[in-house]
Amino acid sequence: MTDVLRRGRASLAFGFLAQGVAFALLVTRIPAVQDRYGVSDALLPVFLAAVPVLAGVGSVTTEQLVKRVRPSVVLRWSQPVVLLALLGVGAGEGMAELAVSLAVFGLTVGALDASMNMLGVSLQRSYGRSIMLSFHAAYSLGGIVGASLAWVGAHWHLALWVSYLPVAAVLLPAVLVGSRWYVDAGPAEPGAEGAGGEGGALVFKLLLPLCLVMAFAYIGDSTVSNWSAKYLQDVLGSSEQLATVPYNVYMVTTLLGRAIGDFGVRRFGAVAVVRGGAVVAAAGFAVVAVAPGPWVGMLGFTLLGLGLCVLVPQTFAAAGRLFPGASDAAIARLNIFNYVGFLVGSPLVGALGDAWSYRGAMLVPMVLVLLTLVYARSFARQPDRYGGGHERPRTADVGRGSNGL
Repeated sequence: MTDVLRRGRASLAFGFLAQGVAFALLVTRIPAVQDRYGVSDALLPVFLAAVPVLAGVGSVTTEQLVKRVRPSVVLRWSQPVVLLALLGVGAGEGMAELAVSLAVFGLTVGALDASMNMLGVSLQRSYGRSIMLSFHAAYSLGGIVGASLAWVGAHWHLALWVSYLPVAAVLLPAVLVGSRWYVDAGPAEPGAEGAGGEGGALVFKLLLPLCLVMAFAYIGDSTVSNWSAKYLQDVLGSSEQLATVPYNVYMVTTLLGRAIGDFGVRRFGAVAVVRGGAVVAAAGFAVVAVAPGPWVGMLGFTLLGLGLCVLVPQTFAAAGRLFPGASDAAIARLNIFNYVGFLVGSPLVGALGDAWSYRGAMLVPMVLVLLTLVYARSFARQPDRYGGGHERPRTADVGRGSNGL
């Protein structure tokens, strides 16, 4: 393995970590953002929904951009803009400034998510073994760091810009320097076997199972992030302090599961890992739904972290294998369903909880996650012209970092 690939992997992992920090700092300080700008409870959902919608637009735009420039270029310049937009959210004075900052944040987050997963998939192809989960483990670690920094800011009643400025000051130059070592391994040669050369309608038909799995995974994830505290406190009768624990536990178990997940993929294969993750996640939702008290409920959220953590990284990796000649386009389209799941999950559980019961509402994401089992064969390693079920590194490509443009 060349030093170029090792540096490319390390720099991309840092990019994932930085994005985890930035996103967590935004979503965990939503109440403070609302207070700073005087956003009403009726208007807040509009602002929150606009971010993933615009992120979907950014992902679609990235599909077109990478036809002209390498994904590393998109990632190199979108990440600093995300950090500046975060700072804009904290430093603005009026509603218009908040709207502009969130719009920029959403658009560039979509470009960033798509491009960094494109690079992750191409690096995994060059390595010839599963490494995709390690990148998402770095993202989870960044989320824990960001949530912890947000807690410090809230605990000490720091102004938003005071919380965000040091993070931007550290991460912005760091990601610019780190971007020098991004590696564009590129998609497999057009002649490689796979679905990448098929017609557009057939391509989407083949990609659709992975799109559904992505949406199901994010419906489950958004259920935990938006409803775990309320569920533990209002349904299971926990204290306010204890109600903050499940999401932290979920984040930690997500990190642990992703940190070891690549070894599971190498040993048992992606299909087995995805099936196992879906079953564990469904068991977690079931435990949450029937939990007699808060401690059993926390066990359920722990299982959710261990189960859901493998689905998203393996879905991106599967798209790269399924479309070896068009992996960038496949990942950009697949990434849209990240935001679809995020948009659907929280309102779905809330509506069912109000109309029926929150215990019953937890069974809906459980069923959706179990549907992943139906589509698990889409995660099978595709045969290729080299034999052995994996692609060889493209030495002509992996020797070129993003500086070689």
